[in-house]
Amino acid sequence: MKDNSLIIIPTYNEHENIEVIINKILQLNDSNDVLVVDDNSPDGTANVVSILKKKFVDKVFLIVRDQKLGLGSAYIEGFKWALKKKYQYIFEMDADLSHDPNEIKNLKKLLIDQKYDVAIGSRYLEGISVVNWPLSRIFLSYFANLYVRVITGMKIKDSTSGFVGYTFKALLSLDLNNIKFNGYAFQIEMKFKLWKKNFKLKEHQIIFGNRISGKSKIDKNIILEAIIGVIKLKLDSVLKKWINFS
Repeated sequence: MKDNSLIIIPTYNEHENIEVIINKILQLNDSNDVLVVDDNSPDGTANVVSILKKKFVDKVFLIVRDQKLGLGSAYIEGFKWALKKKYQYIFEMDADLSHDPNEIKNLKKLLIDQKYDVAIGSRYLEGISVVNWPLSRIFLSYFANLYVRVITGMKIKDSTSGFVGYTFKALLSLDLNNIKFNGYAFQIEMKFKLWKKNFKLKEHQIIFGNRISGKSKIDKNIILEAIIGVIKLKLDSVLKKWINFS
């Protein structure tokens, strides 16, 4: 099994950011590989990554999909690739520079040194650590996470975080073909299902910065999916418990 880690970065129209984030990751004093899963970006994101692949042989990898299929399915495809290659530690990370690559080592310490199964880069562990977001978006995000805690019973303060590290064992335990959601709800579903399986989840405070370049992909459908998805996750869990009890 590989000793190094894989950072999975889903992309759609991130040509302004992708080279910067990949270079930052590979400059770390760690043995990290990068897998970009691109949804056929019309801005040429995949072309930028293809050039980097030639520069960083066996360090940068690329999957290009035929169309825009969404965040969750991009990660699922990346997870399957990582498990097939037997990476021990697999990370999710945004392409827009909102996540500081220097925090990867801190998340990795939680997985390696402290033996947690899931390490979460949290915006809300100790207050609110978000930079350059409008107040309305901070309000929406913060109370959405409070809503998740109330409905699911999870103690995680940032269940919608997209900066997450998993152990090989944790990801292998999931039926990745049965992950239902694709946006923010995907992030909640992953944490909830691993929590229900009694894996150990741990948050680490990060500073989250708003994207500098490019356009945010969030829309009302993603928000609606998360609101409804949380209730579905809880109901499915209760129903499964009742069936097993019966």
